[in-house]
Amino acid sequence: MKLSAAHLYLCTDSRPQQKDFDAFVDAAFEGGVDIIQLRDKSLEAAQELELLSVLRASAVAHGKLWSVNDRADIAAVSGAPVLHVGQRDLPPALAQQFLHDGGTIGLSTHSPAEVAGAAANDDVGYFCTGPVWATPTKPGRTAVGLELVREAARLEADRAREGLALKPWFAIGGIDLLNVEEVVAAGAARVVVVRAITEADDPQEAAAKLRAQLPA
Repeated sequence: MKLSAAHLYLCTDSRPQQKDFDAFVDAAFEGGVDIIQLRDKSLEAAQELELLSVLRASAVAHGKLWSVNDRADIAAVSGAPVLHVGQRDLPPALAQQFLHDGGTIGLSTHSPAEVAGAAANDDVGYFCTGPVWATPTKPGRTAVGLELVREAARLEADRAREGLALKPWFAIGGIDLLNVEEVVAAGAARVVVVRAITEADDPQEAAAKLRAQLPA
């Protein structure tokens, strides 16, 4: 799957309470998730690699993408097609050296300046804008609201008028079925979710409902 065709991105922990990681990622992909990122700071490297092998197999079976969070070394060893980093992590130019040919770096952005920087950085394959709303998955991170989503949409529109394309970007932070329409109305065609699917009784159904709210 090409990143440009991805619209629904899921971040999940290792499901330590549910103990259903393999079934969960299968259900999420079946429901319409295009990318799944394993983001669990509690994991030892060996544990993460073991779970990533499960995620990789599921992604390949469904023709979807999978992602590693922060750890360029883990991305290199696991052969991850996508590595997501934050503003204070390994710079994209250095992180890119760890990826296999064709691998993609994603970057978190929290301000108009960071959005512009990510858009202009050739080592960044996609970026995320947020958090739109406060979320317990990012404690201490101030919500930026929908204005940063609108800023990215304006930048995309400006590029389009010049006959240029903006790299894929995703809105992130507290997005769920109750507010995803607001995010789309602000100009986002792609979103990252966490609890909207990880806390759902039926992850496949939750994914399908969210995907239905996003542009084709």
